[in-house]
Parts: sequence; C-alpha cells; structure tokens
Amino acid sequence: MSSPAQIRSHQSASVHYSPRTAALHLTGSRDGFAQARDFTHRTLDCWSLGHCGDDAVVVVTELAANAVLHALPHPSVDEFHARLRLTLRRSHLVCAITDPSDSLPVYPHSADALLEHGRGLQIVEALSEHWGWTRRSPVGKTVWAMLPTHHRP
Repeated sequence: MSSPAQIRSHQSASVHYSPRTAALHLTGSRDGFAQARDFTHRTLDCWSLGHCGDDAVVVVTELAANAVLHALPHPSVDEFHARLRLTLRRSHLVCAITDPSDSLPVYPHSADALLEHGRGLQIVEALSEHWGWTRRSPVGKTVWAMLPTHHRP
C-alpha cells in the first residue's frame, strides 16, 4: 500500500495531503474528472478504506459535475476552478467540493423519471448519511457529503 507521500510524488503540485486530509484542485475537463476519481480511490486505499471507494467516487463525481455545470459555466482547462477535499473523521469520510459560485445547490423536487439531468444530489443523498453546503467567505461555497467508513453487512 502506498503512503500519501508516495502518491504525492506521482501527482501534480495541485495535490495536498496530511494524515487525515487530502485535497486536489480540479478543472472542468474530462481529465479533471478522471483525476478526481483516481485521486479518491488512491487516497482511500492509503487510508485502508477501499471498501468505501465505489460510493465515494460516485459522490465525488456528482459533486464535481455539479460544480462544473452550475458554478463554473465557462471553465478553462488551464486554471483551477474547484477543489476536492477528502477528510477522514472518526467514523465518516467527508467528500467536499469548493467552488467560487455563490449559487446554492439546487435539489430537484420533480418526480419526472424522464429528466436527463438533475439527479446528482439525489444520488449523493442516497449514498451518504448527511450532505449539505456551506458558504465561503468572501465568495463561493462548499458542497459536502459524509459517508460512513464502517463495513456494511
């Protein structure tokens, strides 16, 4: 198993690790989503939380997609626009995406099964024990989800 320091040596300078926190700056490109998924899997493997990997990757992907679609309407691949932060707590993994938009996350209330978009936060809610958002100062917000770290029966 790799340590965070070993993973850091294989990543770009946009990655930050501490024993219980790992962060990655994201772009709105396909490569950015792939990096976020890979980063999440590798970080959880380092924390011996591989059993949480699938749910965490789905949550991270949905939160990042919402940030790119709604908070970063014209992303430039060369600039960092959002930040993924994974934090290990006693019994939870916190997956958070911070973006520069003051627009609140929109939770769809429509039951229309034919909608092409709008289910991301419903998926996040289904996979997490808690989710929410926090305003950032002076601008922006963080949308977060808490996933249990114990093994499910």
